[in-house]
Amino acid sequence: MKALSPLVLFLILYLATSIITQDFYKVPIAVAFLVSATYSLATLKGSIDERIKIFAKGAGNSTMILMLSIFILAGAFASSAKAMGAVDETVNLTLRLLPDSFILPGIFLASCFISLSIGTSCGTIAALTPIAVGIAERSGISIPLMVGLIVGGTYFGDNLSFISDTTIIATQTQGCKMNDKFKVNICIVAPVAMLMLIVYYFLGQGVKDNADIADINLLCVLPYISIIIMAICGLNVLIVLAIGILLTGIIGMCCGSYDVFGWLSSMNEGMMGMSELIIVTILAGGMLEVIRHNGGIDLIIKTLTKNIKSKRSAEMCIAALTCLVNICTANNTVAIITTGPIAKDISLRFNLDPRKSASILDTASCFSQGLLPYGAQVLIAAGLAGINPIAIIPNLYYPILIGIALILAILLRYPKKYS
Repeated sequence: MKALSPLVLFLILYLATSIITQDFYKVPIAVAFLVSATYSLATLKGSIDERIKIFAKGAGNSTMILMLSIFILAGAFASSAKAMGAVDETVNLTLRLLPDSFILPGIFLASCFISLSIGTSCGTIAALTPIAVGIAERSGISIPLMVGLIVGGTYFGDNLSFISDTTIIATQTQGCKMNDKFKVNICIVAPVAMLMLIVYYFLGQGVKDNADIADINLLCVLPYISIIIMAICGLNVLIVLAIGILLTGIIGMCCGSYDVFGWLSSMNEGMMGMSELIIVTILAGGMLEVIRHNGGIDLIIKTLTKNIKSKRSAEMCIAALTCLVNICTANNTVAIITTGPIAKDISLRFNLDPRKSASILDTASCFSQGLLPYGAQVLIAAGLAGINPIAIIPNLYYPILIGIALILAILLRYPKKYS
């Protein structure tokens, strides 16, 4: 158990303290990882230089560096696109295209598309919730229903987006391409999304909304559409993001959203905004390498897999472990960072398809994160809507259903090509 003590210490520092203070954001997660990572060095034998080399092996391996590079470019793209008004234009375009009878499914579709485009559930919630609450108040729709619809939709995009940190980490830790993981994911969650559109269509019959939508600049939506198309085509993610950043600069300056210095400033702001995630990733990577060196990963795998007899059981083990860590940390990104290397070892041991294991990691994290009343997404949505977070939970149909869909995909060996 000594090998696993750094992970136990992290859970005590973060989970136990959060429960005591009744605030999962009271303790900065980067600080919790810093303390745990520092302690992990004390569990190693040898000189301090030898210990640091083992830690650095996990913190600075090629996969980690690639992941951090993607984080930096993704932050630069998201911030420069937002600064030029791309988020607002995308929201307005989606709402402009919706007839009144499609308000509910349309808002859900907007939430899915925007989160798919910008790669962040929190950003989508912040952009859409005020608009959706206004529509709910004018039309008499239940506000918790409308907010739950948005939060659920954001997990569609967060689960599938090529610039989502969960997608980046899941694919990099499992060693597969983003477009291949996308193909597996879409097979699992697309039926759920279609079902939700039908459900929301019938729930929204008779709804009327006369909100005025400002004139739309379609050029501002182009960077989002471009990166989705390029990523689906299988272009290297670094090139995709670089082209996306270049497009935001050209379009933003042509439209007068900013000059070249404003563009550079927005990119810098986005990169700095990824700093906590970068720090957490480095510390977690080093700490997990120490745990692996001490035999902790082998112990976890042996304990979890001792009763596993099939690929189904192995895949269910990955999903369960991801959900457990997510519940403890209230952060789906951290859950995948923590369980990704373990899932990789399980996949190799039981000959699982890395594309399927990456999809399981991401989908399980989105399912569990989506149902946490103390998760950032629900808390942001509740704060913007002025309602209790608990009121949103019963209306989170999509996260519940993707959890069921994931279990069925594991039990039924679906999709067959990747199982």
